[in-house]
Amino acid sequence: MQQGHEHRFDPKEQLRSVGLRVTAPRVAVLRTVAEHPHSDADGIAAHVRDELGSVSTQAVYDVLKACVGNGLLRRIEPAGSPARYETRIGDNHHHLVCRACGTVVDIDCVVGAAPCLTPSDDHGFVIDEAEVTFWGLCPDCRAD
Repeated sequence: MQQGHEHRFDPKEQLRSVGLRVTAPRVAVLRTVAEHPHSDADGIAAHVRDELGSVSTQAVYDVLKACVGNGLLRRIEPAGSPARYETRIGDNHHHLVCRACGTVVDIDCVVGAAPCLTPSDDHGFVIDEAEVTFWGLCPDCRAD
């Protein structure tokens, strides 16, 4: 399944497509991640609470785990940062992270089709993904 940023994201349909029950917390988490890509779990939980009222942090973590496990969300873990979540899955894109403020942006595949990079020795693995993180300073932090 490929979920690009150019497609309309329907959380209920996404949940149904992988056989997960449609619940208010699941819909709210998916909607939040779609609207705020690269958010961490605490930020997602805050948005979900704004939308639904009382929702435990553990419930948000459980939804995130289920959605990642079922291929609805992608979890990325930039070094020195909490895990971040996004709805853009299946296209093997990469990320650019600001060293100063932590802003994360998507970078399309570096060269060619997935996995984008070919290692000098694959050690017998069948490689289906390469994860590349670019680091630098965003325009706002460079201006400061």
